[in-house]
Amino acid sequence: MGDLLLGEKSAVIYGGGGAIGGAIAQVFAREGARVFIAGRTQAKLDAVARGIDAMGGKVETAQVDVFDQEAVEKHADTVAATAGGIDIALNAVSVMHDQGTLLADLSQEEFMRPIDGFLRSLFITSKAVAPHMGRTRPGVILTLSEPGSKLAVGGILGHSVSAAGKEAFSRVLAAELAPANIRVVCIRPHAVVDAPAAGSYTKDLFRQTAAAAGQSVQELLEGGGMAQGTLLKRLPTLSEIAETAAFLASDRAGAMTGTIANLSAGALVD
Repeated sequence: MGDLLLGEKSAVIYGGGGAIGGAIAQVFAREGARVFIAGRTQAKLDAVARGIDAMGGKVETAQVDVFDQEAVEKHADTVAATAGGIDIALNAVSVMHDQGTLLADLSQEEFMRPIDGFLRSLFITSKAVAPHMGRTRPGVILTLSEPGSKLAVGGILGHSVSAAGKEAFSRVLAAELAPANIRVVCIRPHAVVDAPAAGSYTKDLFRQTAAAAGQSVQELLEGGGMAQGTLLKRLPTLSEIAETAAFLASDRAGAMTGTIANLSAGALVD
């Protein structure tokens, strides 16, 4: 177990049935963590769990609505009681929202959808896990953002504000929880399209923008769009995101907190 990044650690992943959450859950389990994945769709959680089981990892699933604060806190209490505490928590929850509509045609409801959805779920999950972390055993809370937090591009008002909010939330939470020996690190990847699990959400999210440019979603992301706007001329892979998350969650990254891990392939240069 000594050679594993996350040996003997417990990790809770909200949105664990999704593309990014599922990929990270598998790498966490491979690196020795006991993984607890939670989400709204049991079938997706089961699919991730089968992959982890097949490689001999430790995984448990729970159908939890991250917008139900009481249910999330009850689940966190159960995980902590089962594992003796929570060492790592990741919020990988996705909220479908508008991209491509300019201010003149954007409704208040669509503007607020990602802001309320992403930030409310982040608040609820962080509040639930924090009491079970830190002190004599270091704790880590990982969050996810997007390059939209800093891009000056039309048509992503709600998306951009929510991403910037997640990064600000992470920085301030890091300051609050540092005395309790809990680190908070935000991961900022770009769009990811290299796994079937990412399909429907990605296609739905960028369909309007792609149509306005006269492109398919795949062309927008890879051929002449987002990928070409990065320094590496490609988008990050699920594997790269998951491997980075495992490192950040490990004791090897013990001095990192209150910061953003930029995995945008150079779409943003900090």
